[in-house]
Amino acid sequence: MASGRARVEYLLRRLQWAACRCPSHSHTYSQVPEHAVLETTDYAFEMAISNIRYGEGVTKEIGMDLQNMGARKVCVMTDKNLCKLPPVKMVLNSLAKNGINFQMYDNVRVEPTDQSFIDAISFAKKGGFDAYVAVGGGSAIDTCKAANLYASSPESEFLDYVNAPIGKGKAVTVPLKPLIAVPTTAGTGSETTGVAIFDYKDLKVKTGIASRALKPILGMIDPLHTLSMPERVVANTGFDVLCHALESYTALPYKMRSPCPSNPINRPAYQGSNPISDVWALCALRIVAKYLKRAIRDSEDHEARANMHLASGFAGIGFGNAGVHLCHGMSYPISGLAKNYKAKDYNVDHSLVPHGLSVVLTSPAVFAFTAQMHPERHLEAAEILGADIRTARIKDAGLVLADTLRKFLFDLNVDDGLTALGYSKADIPALVKGTLPQERVTKLSPRPQTEEDLAALFEASMKIY
Repeated sequence: MASGRARVEYLLRRLQWAACRCPSHSHTYSQVPEHAVLETTDYAFEMAISNIRYGEGVTKEIGMDLQNMGARKVCVMTDKNLCKLPPVKMVLNSLAKNGINFQMYDNVRVEPTDQSFIDAISFAKKGGFDAYVAVGGGSAIDTCKAANLYASSPESEFLDYVNAPIGKGKAVTVPLKPLIAVPTTAGTGSETTGVAIFDYKDLKVKTGIASRALKPILGMIDPLHTLSMPERVVANTGFDVLCHALESYTALPYKMRSPCPSNPINRPAYQGSNPISDVWALCALRIVAKYLKRAIRDSEDHEARANMHLASGFAGIGFGNAGVHLCHGMSYPISGLAKNYKAKDYNVDHSLVPHGLSVVLTSPAVFAFTAQMHPERHLEAAEILGADIRTARIKDAGLVLADTLRKFLFDLNVDDGLTALGYSKADIPALVKGTLPQERVTKLSPRPQTEEDLAALFEASMKIY
């Protein structure tokens, strides 16, 4: 009898499961609760990008956009160098022509710090703005994102939204004001992402804030703005595009990332490689292979510079959802610990290792290391960058890509490794220590790494040729 009862209960459960489960047609929908399945790794990804508008001279439309959204008091953020150049003048002319009331903040720091973020946040809180415009590279756009966030959440402490483990990494649940980004460099892709990066001076490392809520509502990609970029600025921002594409394409696949979020609001912006990000990363990589050298060598090559501006946005869409990994994770202490290095073509009054340079110098060592996982992707990237892989062995994928990158960088007169920035083997422990808090990105490396692995990668990057 017991076995018969068990059989009946089993059949009833099967009927309940097979029944229509929508509330309109079945009482079983509410009677049979679903049991939560605790996933150890994620099973989904999502794409979040800003609206993008592209075209020569498109910046002249920005005043109409702000008028259309009913903006009454606008904050324009840029830096002291850019405020004298055509991109900012074009923005301000459009605002004036359309009767937009605005205030200018031109104290953005190239390679922002926690203090420069806090200064901009203070300005935004006092201003009571209902819209923001960021004009510049990643520094200006990221600073404006942070100002918008904390002005919209005035009771929050600065570290509340900063990525863990340095900050608390709280989810952003407050509504932000609309932000329009006008990128003037072809590198960071910040106009498409919800990420804001800064130097945390106490620890001498870079960290940031990452939330889809930070995304600009519109990125205005106007290729005219790239024509005023000096040669090394074009090169270093282009290297950022290169590494965004390479890292997002070779990142840990999203289904292997853990933990699986218990609530979708907790799914990170950087989710791992995925089929949609792959498309954008490969497209950006092909443009870099074709146009970066031309864009660096000839400031009058409008086609090359316009295409690199597009590549920056394409790579931003890719890495803004897939993430980056070791090149970027290791770059943060390289920038943060620099003492006396000042890059050519950067008009600043402080030591500065441009972000793209700090990222690309470790790329040969990093991709030689990561290629054990998904070697076919590393070979594909090498082929796009010009390598002949017809006779290459799959086990040599990392070496092939590393050698391809070395040749690419040598042709563009890139500094010969970290020693050229003033580092030595004695600095490796500090560089490793500065990388460890970057787990938001380093955990997306397809190959896990130990402290010893990181030390070996830094040592291999002291000289790259």
